[in-house]
Amino acid sequence: MKISVIMLTYNREKLVADAVRSILDQTFGDFEYIIVDNGSDDKSGLIVEEFARADDRIRVVHIPKSNIGTGRNTGLKSALGDYIAFVDDDDTASPDMLEFLLKLADGYDADISICGSTKKKDGRIVKNYVFDDILVMNAAEAVAEMLKRKRYNVGMPTKLFRRHLFDNIRFFESGRYDDITVGYRLLAGAKRVVAHGLPKYCILRHEGNNSAFTTYDKLLNPGQLNEYLDAFRERTEYLKRVLPEIGDFACYSEWSYMISMCNKIVQNDLADCREPLARIKKELTEHYGEFYHSPYIEEFEKEFMRRYIEAPGHV
Repeated sequence: MKISVIMLTYNREKLVADAVRSILDQTFGDFEYIIVDNGSDDKSGLIVEEFARADDRIRVVHIPKSNIGTGRNTGLKSALGDYIAFVDDDDTASPDMLEFLLKLADGYDADISICGSTKKKDGRIVKNYVFDDILVMNAAEAVAEMLKRKRYNVGMPTKLFRRHLFDNIRFFESGRYDDITVGYRLLAGAKRVVAHGLPKYCILRHEGNNSAFTTYDKLLNPGQLNEYLDAFRERTEYLKRVLPEIGDFACYSEWSYMISMCNKIVQNDLADCREPLARIKKELTEHYGEFYHSPYIEEFEKEFMRRYIEAPGHV
């Protein structure tokens, strides 16, 4: 078995069929399709079971309602493929996505291959991470590119992973936002990563997304913010230890997220987010000079710092 495709579904009865068909219609056929029904209480579980009866490449696993990490780990436990791919139940893949990613990985002897993507929002399809270059990177370069979030992000879809990367890495089974706690670890553990930004995956943006707050600022909430802040603090410490050559950039990336959230909280008058806002301001005040004078800082970030953060006297 060459590829194991893992997908969770939870209450997506209106969308999951399109997601499933986009995988079954792939030009590359040597795959198994593990669908984990994450405790749906609508018809999602029945819909994927119907597909499984018609195509023996599909295996459906039903589990009690849990978080994304638990569901993905459930899929990994039964995966038989040399490579692992993850897709979401409200997105669709281009017919040649698996073939494209496998050729990239094999052609460049890479542990991870990455394609580009588009977003569908309000009926319009727009470019998301699309670029013509082929990037061949070591672990440090791949993580640094992920931290920039200009060519790809930390999300699991759009990537093909060699199975061995998961030998010592599993998704966290607490919290809602599993990709931010695991994606960088997988990149950091790869000997080589290749990315070619031709769009082979379409992300459907809607208010029901688990990460809808990334598109709709007013959905930001203290629970989400604190989980991200904790995850990014842990990420910085991990990368400083494992990839010290990009430690400074990891610190900058954490502070960059903080000042961006500070601006969004203030501009949207998110009164519920006062506690994480205070946490952000405290951290940025303590590291004002390091961040403000970082070689990576953007001019708009400096302007946000001047607007929202009181500079210590020695800066």
